[in-house]
Amino acid sequence: MTYIHLILGGARSGKSRYAQALAETEPGDPVYVATAQALDGEMAGRILRHRADRGARWTTIEAPLDLAAALDGCRGQGEGAVLVDCLTLWASNLLLAEHNADQATAALLAAGAALGRPLILVANEVGLGIVPDNALARRFRDIAGAMNQRIAAAADQVTFVAAGLPLVLKGQILPGTNPSP
Repeated sequence: MTYIHLILGGARSGKSRYAQALAETEPGDPVYVATAQALDGEMAGRILRHRADRGARWTTIEAPLDLAAALDGCRGQGEGAVLVDCLTLWASNLLLAEHNADQATAALLAAGAALGRPLILVANEVGLGIVPDNALARRFRDIAGAMNQRIAAAADQVTFVAAGLPLVLKGQILPGTNPSP
């Protein structure tokens, strides 16, 4: 079944674990598209732990900037779900590299629509906190919020995860696709 599922939540909410479990319910071998970059030792360790948690069944593609190209590369390469984690880091990467986030989001959505297999996108909900105190942080919040809205509008399903519990915002959780966190 082809669909786009956006999974939102706060930091450490369980959204990535939920997305991974959801991807593993799909037939075929899943693909993990990672947007994180190991820019320091702590992040390098975090990336290694996440990779070990996924296990050998997963193929990992690193795509800190060009998600559309990564998804294009997955077309015709199997039927398992493609999980992109995380769009919030991707937005940060785009901002710091001075790429146009609107154009990149449009390209991501076009590639996702043409993927031909389930696409699960993970992002932080950044609009629940205080207004950032500096211009760069406010710009990031605005980019991430606009990106989430645009992707949510195009997605077949949108789920918000809080404290490890999924709350369906759009669509429905189909039988067999509600993995317990």
